[in-house]
Parts: sequence; structure tokens; C-alpha cells
Amino acid sequence: MANFLTRFKREIETSDRSSDAVLKTHYYKASFHQLFESVEKMFREDADCRVTTVSKEHGEIAVEISRPFHCFLVATIVNVKPMETAVDFTISTEKFSLFGIYPDLKKRIHSYYERINQLHTMIGTK
Repeated sequence: MANFLTRFKREIETSDRSSDAVLKTHYYKASFHQLFESVEKMFREDADCRVTTVSKEHGEIAVEISRPFHCFLVATIVNVKPMETAVDFTISTEKFSLFGIYPDLKKRIHSYYERINQLHTMIGTK
């Protein structure tokens, strides 16, 4: 029953504790500065995204996503040790779907991790 209800959640937060491999924190072999710049650039170049806030000192980038449906995302970039940097996402929407919106939000997070994987060497998840 819990799995069925998950489909209707309208917020996802990635973390080390997630039981879903796609939603685990991803770690990259890169400096904080390199990864932060790449993630910010990725969102600025995406026509469906509008970067609303950039806080380098907090390691956060807030983004409004307009398509295929409106949602809000916060990317958090944290330096773990020299040349090891973690990326987490929190994404949410007000949209409701009879079939559940969670799978679409999860796909979006996965696509962002895939794009970062093309730019940086992923060390793994923990």
C-alpha cells in the first residue's frame, strides 16, 4: 500500500538514506567550485528552467521549472573532502495527477544526475 501511495507524493528529496538508488546522493570527483559552476550552467542553459536564487556560500541553486509542468527545485552542492563533492536535489510541485506525479519528478532528478555524469566523474552513491 505504501508503494502505491508514493506515486501521489509531490515532493522528492535525495539523500544518502534513500532506499532508491536513483534518489541517493551522488558523489563526484570534482572541486566544489567546478561542480557548482557546472550545475548552475546546466540550469541556465535549459530553456525550461529559470534560476531564481544562487547562494554559493550555502551551496544552493534554486530553480523554477516550467515544462512539462511547473515545479520548483533546489540543488545542493557540498564539498565532502578535497576533490569529492556531493549533489542532492529537492523537487516539488503543486500539480496533481490521477496517475501520480512522483514518477515524473523522479525521472527529472535522474535526468539531471545523468547530465552531471556526462561532465564529471561520478565516484558513487553512499
